[in-house]
Order: sequence, then C-alpha cells, then structure tokens
Amino acid sequence: MLEHTFIHIPGIGPKTEQHLWQHGILTWKHFLSNKKTPLPRDRDAFIRKNLEASLENRDNIHFFINRLSSSDLWRIFHRFKDKAVYLDIETSGLCQGVDEITIIGLYNGHTVKTFVRGTNLTEFESEIISYEVAITFNGSQFDLPFIRRQFPNISLPPAHIDLRFFLRRLGYRGGLKAIEKSFGLSRASDIDGIDGYEAVLLWKAYQWGDESALDRLILYNTADIVHLKPLMERGYQEMKAQLLCVHEHYAENGGPPDKS
Repeated sequence: MLEHTFIHIPGIGPKTEQHLWQHGILTWKHFLSNKKTPLPRDRDAFIRKNLEASLENRDNIHFFINRLSSSDLWRIFHRFKDKAVYLDIETSGLCQGVDEITIIGLYNGHTVKTFVRGTNLTEFESEIISYEVAITFNGSQFDLPFIRRQFPNISLPPAHIDLRFFLRRLGYRGGLKAIEKSFGLSRASDIDGIDGYEAVLLWKAYQWGDESALDRLILYNTADIVHLKPLMERGYQEMKAQLLCVHEHYAENGGPPDKS
C-alpha cells in the first residue's frame, strides 16, 4: 500500500490521489514511467521529485511518519511489518491509590515476551527500542501514556497504529474482545471472559501469594497481543481493498468492474 500512496506529498490530498488512481496511475513507478499525467506540468514535476525521494527512502520509516497523518499510518504496515511489535499492558488499577504497570506484553509476530513488575519490567525499555512500529488497541489513550509516565526517558517506536480507531473506520466497533469475536477469534476457556477489572484482581491475588494468578494474567495479556496481529493484517487488507480494488480493475481491464 505504501507505494500506492501519494498523499504523503505536500499539496496532495485524497481527491488528487483518487484522481491519479482513476487514471491508472496506481503506484509511484506508474507515475514516474508515464511521460504525461493528468496534472499540470509544474505540479507533475514537483510530484516526480518527491516520488524519486520516496523510492530512495522506502525503507526509512521516519521519511513517511513525518509526511503521513496518524490516521494514514496504517499504509506503512506491510513495508515495515517485520519491524512491528504488538503491545499491551496491564495495570494495578489504583490499588491503594497507586495505578502502575504490572505487566507489559510484546509480540513480534513470532515470539511473545512478557515483562512483569518486580521481576523483569525494567528490561522492557531496552527491548522496545529495537522496533519501528508499535501496534496497540486503544494504546494512544491508555498503554502509551502509561508507559511514558513509568519510563520518562524511553524511546518508543517512531510509528504507532492504534487498532481501536483504525478498525472503527472499517465499521468494527466495541472493545477488543467484541471485535475479536467478529473476526472469528476465540480465547482459551481458562481466560475467556476475563476483563480489565478481573486482570487487576489477578494481580492482587498474585501479590498475596497465588502464583497461578500470575500465570492466568500472563495468558490473558498474551491473548491480547497475539490477537492484534490478525486484526491488523485483516484490517490492512480490507482498507486497501476499499481504496484500490475499483481502480486496480479499471487499470487492468480498461473500464469499470461489471456490476451484474
């Protein structure tokens, strides 16, 4: 999707991008290989210069996060998915007037790493620095502000995709558990039905000496982060299809799709 994108160029908005797609100019290379485009000559030259820079920087995430709005950052996902991490935290829920992080879970698409308060939580700061994209559910309002307060000098990934708001644009509403079910995802029976409130109670039980409560809490947190991956992947494909499918058919077949 990244190389279909034109809205990262100054002065190019969704309407101009759609206009280019409608004329069969679907990618940066399509534009650069066309001697004539439907744009005025001076604007055409400006876009060519920016597209050449885009190709040179296609593996430089900072080039694009400085040019795309937060609502359009989903477009970088496929290009940088190998440098993405799925993240979720648990907190103590204002226990004794203090709300602090108890667990942070990270999933890179292959391996889960769990960081637990009082054990290895401080190691999170050195682990997260190796990623370029953080993917969360409601992380912009909950997880990331908590992390920044707890680790004031932390270097979080430069890009963040919040699936709560991204999936809402596709019509998926509600909390993470409700959206999981609409995607056909299920949880193990011993953690199915656990919510944020019960997660706080599990942490308290662990503090009182119940080691099995920590095991359940980690399983709950792990399910959260592992399920973010199929939500991101399917959401990405659905959004890409919504934007491009009609224009790709037009470019390949020389006319609009058959509606019969």
